[in-house]
Amino acid sequence: MDTVNKISQALFVLAGFFIILTVVFWAASKARGRAQRPLAWLIFLGPAVVLLLIGLVVPAVITFWASFQDASSTSWVGLQNYGWVFTTPDNRRTLVNTALWILFTPITSTLLGLTLALLLDRMRRESIPKSLIFMPMAISFVGASIIWGLVYAYRDPAEAQPVGLLQAFVTKLGWSDPPNWLLLQPWNNFLLMVIMIWIQTGFAMVVLSAAIKAIPMDVTEAAMLDGAVGWKLFRRVTVPMIRGTLVVVLTTIAIGVLKVFDIIQTMTNGNFGTQVVANEMYAQSFVQFNAGRGSALAVVLFVAVIPLIVYNVSQLRKERTIR
Repeated sequence: MDTVNKISQALFVLAGFFIILTVVFWAASKARGRAQRPLAWLIFLGPAVVLLLIGLVVPAVITFWASFQDASSTSWVGLQNYGWVFTTPDNRRTLVNTALWILFTPITSTLLGLTLALLLDRMRRESIPKSLIFMPMAISFVGASIIWGLVYAYRDPAEAQPVGLLQAFVTKLGWSDPPNWLLLQPWNNFLLMVIMIWIQTGFAMVVLSAAIKAIPMDVTEAAMLDGAVGWKLFRRVTVPMIRGTLVVVLTTIAIGVLKVFDIIQTMTNGNFGTQVVANEMYAQSFVQFNAGRGSALAVVLFVAVIPLIVYNVSQLRKERTIR
């Protein structure tokens, strides 16, 4: 009975939505003169603005307000939650881990993607290896974590080893007693970063390959006539011509890294010194049920994303001005 009522309510809301749209478009078709242009703005921008307010602005304001309140959002505690974020030893470790993710993962993914783009563009049937390298982008973070969980799986060397590709590989090389990789601090953080790099390298490769192919041939030929070949051609022509795309790829991956949650949750649940801000925010909000601390972590995450977005937008504007 409850299911029927919920379905009826959903159908009622959808019907109301379509009725409102019908009335609005009918009114727009009847508008004439000076009212026509403002009404067109209202029709096309109004729904987007309303959805933006409901889905982003209002939740952001509520989260910001809750970050100054206690666990149950009933009393004001001021900056106490932010003090907890930046002064607790465990949280300082979490912030350091997040900073390592931001520094290591986007740069490595972009460099690998750029290298692969340069190498594969010279191959015949380049679409085949590019498709294989890009394929991890089609896998969810949870799915990729499960795959790499089998790679990092540990079992006592005296027992049979049905999985654990990394352990089997180093054992064959002569390492008789390899460690449990996900417990090996601080290197386990970098092993988790490998999963993100594996996923994002294909994205960087495809985008950068398209940017390299878009470089005018006359520019490249003129540089080669002036003696720019090899590394000099790459450094003085290719990189400056795709600088805007490099910035977009770096900042896009960095924003994704800031929000990384699935990999940590699936592989270690933030244990063994691998916690990051996004996973800690989830743990405080939905495991510890501390809305104040969870909101404070969400605000910290939001503030960390802002400089990346501002820099990205400013670089795109500069590129458009140059063109």
